[in-house]
Amino acid sequence: MDHQPRTTDSSEEKTTVTDEQTTMIDFGPTAQRVTALLSGVTDEQLSAPTPCGAYSVADLLDHFMGLALAMRQAAEKTTSAAGPAPGQGSADRLDPDWRQELPRRLDALAVAWREPSAWLGTTEAGGVTMPAQMMGIVALDELVIHGWDLARATGQPYDCDPRSVETIIEWLAAVPDEERPKELFGPMVPVPADASPLDRAIALSGRDPGWRA
Repeated sequence: MDHQPRTTDSSEEKTTVTDEQTTMIDFGPTAQRVTALLSGVTDEQLSAPTPCGAYSVADLLDHFMGLALAMRQAAEKTTSAAGPAPGQGSADRLDPDWRQELPRRLDALAVAWREPSAWLGTTEAGGVTMPAQMMGIVALDELVIHGWDLARATGQPYDCDPRSVETIIEWLAAVPDEERPKELFGPMVPVPADASPLDRAIALSGRDPGWRA
């Protein structure tokens, strides 16, 4: 079957629809935004708290390292039992070369999810198997929300391309509080009716958009 994609482009985003009507989202803008934050992280900030539970900045960076690798392999359908899992981030495990290695992993993640085959069938990450399109949305959610976590923890501005934010809002809003995995999300946080889309996404993930270090 021919799976050649059709694409629509704008200055900030690209959405691709395969012949099976599988919506593909370009991770590039979000991955680049996270990469841009890394140069603003100082060594002194590695032990600082983040909006992500008990994670320090170093814990969060280690989580990003595992996440980027595991979700790239999920796109490539190359995950094995011996492969990496996103798992808990740990400052003790953080690669000393993270400033150079994490941008490479984020770029490879974005490249992998640009392949139409990444969004078809099922795939696995962290011991969980699900439809590949859902896994792509989970990976996108992790990038967007944890990017915000890192920005707030290190006092940096943060924004996100509208298509990515719209996608994760739709996904997060569809899951009632009582069905949300407690290890992944806190209770939804109320926000004003005029809250920005990014603030809405952050609140739906169980974080306070007003959080400051």
